[in-house]
Amino acid sequence: MSTAEKKFQLPILDLSRFDQGPEARAAFCDELGRAAHEVGFFYLVGHGISDALIAEVQSESRRFFALPEAEKLAIEMVNSPQFRGYTRVGAEITRGKPDWREQIDIGAERSVIPDGPGVPAWARLQGPNQWPNAVPGLKPALLQWQDQVGAMLIRVLRAFALALGQSDDAFAPIYGDAPHHLLKIIRYPGRVPGRDEQGVGAHNDSGILTALLQDDVGGLQVQTADGWIDATPIPGAFIINIGESLELAAEGYLRSTVHRVIAPPPGVDRISIAYFLGPRLDAEIPLLRLPPQLAAKVKVPDPDPNNPLFRQSGQNYLKGRLRSHPDVARRHHADLLAEFGLSADGPGSAY
Repeated sequence: MSTAEKKFQLPILDLSRFDQGPEARAAFCDELGRAAHEVGFFYLVGHGISDALIAEVQSESRRFFALPEAEKLAIEMVNSPQFRGYTRVGAEITRGKPDWREQIDIGAERSVIPDGPGVPAWARLQGPNQWPNAVPGLKPALLQWQDQVGAMLIRVLRAFALALGQSDDAFAPIYGDAPHHLLKIIRYPGRVPGRDEQGVGAHNDSGILTALLQDDVGGLQVQTADGWIDATPIPGAFIINIGESLELAAEGYLRSTVHRVIAPPPGVDRISIAYFLGPRLDAEIPLLRLPPQLAAKVKVPDPDPNNPLFRQSGQNYLKGRLRSHPDVARRHHADLLAEFGLSADGPGSAY
């Protein structure tokens, strides 16, 4: 069913209230905690990201996707052991099925960690990005986006810590000065005859928090107890959702909610900019001691046998990347396939 089964508006929260004095901050944190506990998704306004930067990132993204295929494939992800670069339509897998999207994955610009005795496998994820020579404005725009949206989400994370009865820096040890962030610029082409509606299959995000900027074309849907609901685009607003790492740290009080994207109708495309704030690769996800009034409301999520979660952050990231990009896994990480239950010649899956 392409349309959501229920009409329901996700909460809209104004981040500017976090800096408007103790009373406004306390009210914002209370609303934030309830939204994340009940739904796990919300709109964020008052975030401070300028309209000019939003427009620049969107226009530079469209310039890239308008390039001839050969120029996009010059930075194809399969060239990168760090899973950075361009992925063509249908090449990323979710729940065993190809997603109807093309995208670029951009991570933190850091030096490669040399391999050697005692170096964990997840260290392979750190390294450089691939950038298209034909769109020189893309790199500065996206690096600025990483900096500003990352800082925005750390403010949100400080508010979450207060909402959970902790000090506002309770999560600082897991992101510190080197969070493992990932930025995806994504284009969903219109559907073609004979294809199903999967833009991205139903999944959870694995990191701490995700900030999604949509254009004016809908498609994101959120799973609730009453069915799928549409996350209808609101101009200038981000969609924020909880990742599995934050759910683990909060003992399940904050919800990492399943979501999906329905591919646009024929003749229409959709651009979205997704930023994933994650823990440091070397972090162990802590278990917070919640106040009794919150602990009483916890419903520990059932473990998923198809998607085991690790408290060691790098292990979780590596598992997801190997599953979702089997071509990269086979070319650069064939020695890890058996450890993660993957086949050398079979399809992968992010789930």
